[in-house]
Amino acid sequence: MAVVGPSRHSRVSMSVSMSLMQGTAGPTAGGQQGGLHAAQPYYHPQHAAAPAHTQEQVQPDRPIGYGAFGVVWAVTDPRDGRRVALKKLPNVFASLVSSKRVFRELKMLCFFKHENVLSALDILQPPHLDFFQEIYVITELLQSDLHKIIVSHQPLSSDHIKVFLYQILRGLKYLHSARILHRDIKPGNLLVNSNCVLKICDFGLARVEEPDSSKHMTQEVVTQYYRAPEILMGAKHYTAAVDVWSVGCIFGELLGRRILFQAQNPVQQLELITELLGTPSLDDMKYACEGAKTHMLRRAPKPPSLSAFYTLSSQATHEVVHLLCQMLVFDPDKRISVVDALAHPYLDEGRLRYHSCMCKCCYTTASGMRQYTSEFETTAPQGFDDHWEKKLTSVQHVKEEMHKFIAEQLNTSRVPLCINPQSAAFKSFASSTVAHPSELPPSPHQWD
Repeated sequence: MAVVGPSRHSRVSMSVSMSLMQGTAGPTAGGQQGGLHAAQPYYHPQHAAAPAHTQEQVQPDRPIGYGAFGVVWAVTDPRDGRRVALKKLPNVFASLVSSKRVFRELKMLCFFKHENVLSALDILQPPHLDFFQEIYVITELLQSDLHKIIVSHQPLSSDHIKVFLYQILRGLKYLHSARILHRDIKPGNLLVNSNCVLKICDFGLARVEEPDSSKHMTQEVVTQYYRAPEILMGAKHYTAAVDVWSVGCIFGELLGRRILFQAQNPVQQLELITELLGTPSLDDMKYACEGAKTHMLRRAPKPPSLSAFYTLSSQATHEVVHLLCQMLVFDPDKRISVVDALAHPYLDEGRLRYHSCMCKCCYTTASGMRQYTSEFETTAPQGFDDHWEKKLTSVQHVKEEMHKFIAEQLNTSRVPLCINPQSAAFKSFASSTVAHPSELPPSPHQWD
């Protein structure tokens, strides 16, 4: 481990925290009960109030976000008064495809062990198998997300951007090392707390990378503005490079404080990309479907105009544009990998700043010396196993296996939690639907 003394540490200890202007909920009115309570006998609980010392600080339950396949609320854990996020995964067993997808997301949340990737803290105790229809997962609660910060009036310094970008790539390196493609990296899926620690969230569209290029993968992934050109052009197979493209779009958005490619439909989205990157060669379009290639070849060739990157912001230096241009490459085979992006000189300061005062993997000794970890960007100890999916051939089978999995995950050292049906928030939470229409992926058939 490297030990760095106070003199070097003092160079990088400048705070990168920001004032996240979130509306803070007031105290619970009229002693309103929270949406969670501690279970007594199996799923026949009586309301358990929060500890006395937290009663006055309890805030009401409130919705804080919608993901691809669920809704998230901020709630209070009655066991310790801690504010946590409660994600509801509804309509779990509507079909075999949806039930396996939810099971995959649940297993991933329990698998993750990384500072920059959101993971499950707890799962609510399920009812008897006959009444098992939806799942509630508890995760850490962060105050904001990158979308809210980008559209706010909060100034974003070069230090902010470097620290954010470093953490996004650090989390993605971990995911990709576990063979997981997120497939919906966007600012709204990057949670941020008040000291700028960032976590990747929402794995409703995530899946294990498919090594067999002859096997088709769905194109109904990634919110359009952050969708890689190979998916826009109907590629039947794609790799972790699709996540890197999304990060490049977010990098540009952090610099310019506006969406980099904001079009009305996927075809127009591709037009905006070619306006900047130029018309791709046939080799660059090798993964595109024939309809997309034909459309592109009909149009007059466009030269690249990468100099436009310099107009995004006064912070768009040569170093910035160099990294941005390596992320936003039309051909996924030529696009920079997460590992190589982390090695780019632009991120050196972001890495040092993060590990000097923000991470949990390094620490400061009693004498004021910073003890740094031996590995700044960790990888998963093993790949995420998805072979179990092939064994599940019916909704009932998935239901039984998921119920068994949740029972195994319940922390026996703590009182289990379940929904409090008497709470004022329960009816609203229980009726919350899936994501807003704008969050759902559009039809992939634009080249038919």
